[in-house]
Amino acid sequence: MDGGTAEAVSGPGRASFPFPYTPYRIQEQFMAALYAALEAGRVGIFESPTGTGKSLSLICGALSWLRDFEEKKQQEEARLLAPEGSGQEEKQPLVSGGLVCPNSRDASGEPDWITAFVQKKEEQDLVHRLKEEQIRRKKREERLEKIRHNVQLKYAAKRKRSEEDEMKHLLQLSKEILSEGAGAAVPEQLDHNEEELILAEYESDEEKKVGSGLEEDDDDDLEEEHVTKIYYCSRTHSQLSQFVHEVQKSPFGKGTRLVSLGSRQNLCVNEEVRRLGALQLINDRCTEMQKNKHEKKSDAEGKKRRVSRTVCPFYSYEQMQFLRDEVLVEVKDIEQLVTLGKETKACPYYGSRYAIPAAQLVVLPYQMLLHEATRNAAGIILKDQVVIIDEAHNLIDTITCIHSAEVSGSQLCCAHSQLLQYMERYSKRLKAKNLMYIKQILYLLERFVVMLGGNVNQNPSCQAVSQTGTELKSINDFLFQSQIDNINLFKVQRYCEKSLISRKLFGFVERYGNPAPAVKTNKENQKLAGLQNFLMTLQQGSHKEGPLQSPPVEADNDQLRAASPLMHIEGFLSALTNANEDGRVILNRQGTIGQSSLKFLLLNPAVHFAKVVKECRAVIIAGGTMQPVADFREQLLSCAGVDPARIMEFSCGHVIPPENILPIVLCSGPSNQQLEFTYQTRDLPQMMDETGRILCNLCNVVPGGVVCFFPSYDYEKQVYAHWEKTGLLTRLATKKKIFQEPKKANQVEQVLVEYAKCIKRCSQAGGQMTGALLLSVVGGKMSEGINFSDDLGRCVIMVGMPYPNIKSPELQEKMTWLDKTMPRAASQAPSRVLIENLCMKAVNQSIGRAIRHQKDFASILLLDHRYSRPAILNKLPQWIRERTQVKPAFGSAFAELRKFHRGKSD
Repeated sequence: MDGGTAEAVSGPGRASFPFPYTPYRIQEQFMAALYAALEAGRVGIFESPTGTGKSLSLICGALSWLRDFEEKKQQEEARLLAPEGSGQEEKQPLVSGGLVCPNSRDASGEPDWITAFVQKKEEQDLVHRLKEEQIRRKKREERLEKIRHNVQLKYAAKRKRSEEDEMKHLLQLSKEILSEGAGAAVPEQLDHNEEELILAEYESDEEKKVGSGLEEDDDDDLEEEHVTKIYYCSRTHSQLSQFVHEVQKSPFGKGTRLVSLGSRQNLCVNEEVRRLGALQLINDRCTEMQKNKHEKKSDAEGKKRRVSRTVCPFYSYEQMQFLRDEVLVEVKDIEQLVTLGKETKACPYYGSRYAIPAAQLVVLPYQMLLHEATRNAAGIILKDQVVIIDEAHNLIDTITCIHSAEVSGSQLCCAHSQLLQYMERYSKRLKAKNLMYIKQILYLLERFVVMLGGNVNQNPSCQAVSQTGTELKSINDFLFQSQIDNINLFKVQRYCEKSLISRKLFGFVERYGNPAPAVKTNKENQKLAGLQNFLMTLQQGSHKEGPLQSPPVEADNDQLRAASPLMHIEGFLSALTNANEDGRVILNRQGTIGQSSLKFLLLNPAVHFAKVVKECRAVIIAGGTMQPVADFREQLLSCAGVDPARIMEFSCGHVIPPENILPIVLCSGPSNQQLEFTYQTRDLPQMMDETGRILCNLCNVVPGGVVCFFPSYDYEKQVYAHWEKTGLLTRLATKKKIFQEPKKANQVEQVLVEYAKCIKRCSQAGGQMTGALLLSVVGGKMSEGINFSDDLGRCVIMVGMPYPNIKSPELQEKMTWLDKTMPRAASQAPSRVLIENLCMKAVNQSIGRAIRHQKDFASILLLDHRYSRPAILNKLPQWIRERTQVKPAFGSAFAELRKFHRGKSD
């Protein structure tokens, strides 16, 4: 493609934008609005439909602003650092005859000579800081330039690494030879592996904190200040990789310092740690190995000999600094970063974090940016930075999910049993503070099970719940009724985090929790046998018939590895530290204690978003379908304390010509049956028959693929069974082969492949069969993230209005909370607005599946007369709303559809 330049149409500061090809008009408008929002420090809600090049618009608009900002800053630095007498006039305080008048005073009442002195001192400090920053920047640029052009340096580094590896290997061999036969004088003789299971002496926040293990000094890198940067985050690993590839193809692909951040699960190159599988286990093991490195160094200075502990060979400061520089030199995605880590024998997880201060663009997943503890641990500083949150249509739900937590009765009982056995096994080796916290955690687990109506010492699968149902409590009520309000949950949470107790417990259960081939016959191991039996009964569930059998090794070991139950419970304990008014605890009592659960529901996601918008220079919330935006304004931004004047909205049209889309609201069917799919009427046979007749007519005139969305899996199944019974399904199948969306995620790909093959086969062969009909579900696997472009989706049908289940206790509590805390909007209760918005967000996500590029075309049919209400129509995306026709009768709608599709096939 030919390179192009986009002309700005509005907003201050820039007349054109670098672009890899000649941009669409709407891309020019998007970049201009984005530039203006960043320049003015706004919170922007940006909507750009899929297929309009949103990613490139974000990249070119935002990086153009950043480049201009850096140039202006350097110009200002040069002005301030200009030597005296170079034509720059200094600002002088109030003077009399060239001297400060000792008796004059400024507006604050301070003598002018004091004000002048303070001003001079501030100016000197600023100049000093600017000089330091300039020196650091020059050093960094020289270092990166050297790496960029000096290939010999890379080979020298590789040769040095291989020599170091060989030296380490020889040293390790000599240590092993020297240590043979030694180390027998440890009390209560434990082997090397078991020694690692014992908790280290715990030091609280008030005491000396454990060091990071990186004692080496570097003249400028550890204390390097964060340059102004853009944090870009999205939902999935694949979306982030796709964004990085777009940056690589853009005009900014060569000169941008970009770093991709990810979890240890994605970035770890230590195979021993990667094999643990579960994210929490990998996190804990990694942190433990760092502590081991620190302790190893401390022990070398002390006299007491300790058992050798495992350290990570990739956690080398020098090599991670080398990896950091390599990352900053060339744009790399996560996969390329991992490959580089393996080649350089450096940890990509920590190496990428060292690159954050100097990076201009940081690409990271939602969790890392929106969760404060994770953000701080990664070294992310948001002060005066820019944040872009892409694919943000579900941002409120995402924040809610990140900060909510659920634990089952089985997990609570299992964690209690494991921890009790652990304490009994190592009680003589554990320090007093560790024992105190372990006893507190055991008490918490016991009280949680009591709240569900059970006893922690009995098998949860065999304990029937006397009174089933769902109960909601405020956080304070739950703590008081659980009788745990006298325990400092903040300290317990901090202890779990710092002591790595869940990791130790997991190692303990791995060692003793499964039947072992050789078990020592002492009292402690007899107790451990009880743990094995208990875990086996949990794995067996409530099947009590016949003798106990060994659980299937593969499945249950995977389940056990997925995460220690205590790891899940730590998340629940953390959630309970939220403010009382911001969340609720849901007690869900089912048939048995094991099936019952405790869930923390976050009601106010704004409390966790407030710090982001407060600290950042600008925040951009972007997506393909952001309508209706009222939720973002009211629930997220207003509640987070954002000034309404700071909020701006931008929505652009689609790149397709108006004649390429035909959205219709259909109010009645072929037999004049009014279409209203409420919970009361949708199950009526005449409603299901009318829906079938509409589809039969459409399949006669629509070529290729037709995608029909139902409100739920149950309703789709019910309608399908009814059509099968009445013979309507057979009539449909003569025109289109029928496919149903599977419930299992691993079957979706197969169904889509068969669906696409069928459409392609029919278009090539001709004949009576004209394509395929896909019966899908709103909010299912195919309503989001799947592209029905071209022949895969020539018509998208929405059956009814997919309102959420208002009987859900979680939703009812959210509605009650909104009505209490939010003002009424246009005489509508906030809870009613929420229900409508949830419905229309789901509709917009589903119908947006069809049009995916400039030459695509499709019809959209909304089957329910309620869509014709102005309040509902206004919540459709602008580019669809402007072209929507409301048809009271089926005849005129069918004529329009036939004309549209015949015109496109000619």
